[in-house]
Amino acid sequence: MKKPMIDYKSFRLRKLNEPQFAHLKLLLGWVGYFILYFLTENLIPAERCHPVHIWLDDVIPFCEWFLIPYVFWYVLIVISLGYFLLYNVDSFKRLQIYIIITQILATACYILYPTRQDLRPAEFVNDNFLTRCVGFLYTLDTNTGVCPSLHVAYSLGIASVWTKEKAAHPAWRGFVVFAVIMICLATMFIKQHSAADFFAAIPVCLIAEGFVYRDRYFRKK
Repeated sequence: MKKPMIDYKSFRLRKLNEPQFAHLKLLLGWVGYFILYFLTENLIPAERCHPVHIWLDDVIPFCEWFLIPYVFWYVLIVISLGYFLLYNVDSFKRLQIYIIITQILATACYILYPTRQDLRPAEFVNDNFLTRCVGFLYTLDTNTGVCPSLHVAYSLGIASVWTKEKAAHPAWRGFVVFAVIMICLATMFIKQHSAADFFAAIPVCLIAEGFVYRDRYFRKK
């Protein structure tokens, strides 16, 4: 079994500013995320939000089976950050900064141009465990603050960092890419997002990618 780069057993809060533990402060980005999520979800009424819709939304059917990759997104975030935290601190920093940048850019969009989607089915054709779970998800997450999709942005960031992780087995890197594709599709197939939200997330990711990997893309020859 691989040995972690850092012995976190010796970590104490008073050591947070020490070089070997300073990267942990990046996890505070999640505190900022939940605060911004709460504010944008509760302080911007749906009436002020602009409906997002493109023709692809009418072509993509609702499919409750896509709830599985949609929920796997949360697992993939924990696995990725946990692995890099233990075995590649540089990749941990890059992924967490990538996430923070996409958080800031997406939240700015939600505030400056509030959006919503009206794609959720009024009722489900099938009554099964998955559709009930989707219905429960709808009650937890409103249909506002959708464009660009952070579900997509985080996923593309995870794929970007993993595909550059040479120490990871090729099969795992391939699985991550497949999982990310399924997650992105899931946002549209369970009607959590318009296809427009997916396309809007791409330039957000390109900005984050350029910032996080500028040393690779813009290194002097």
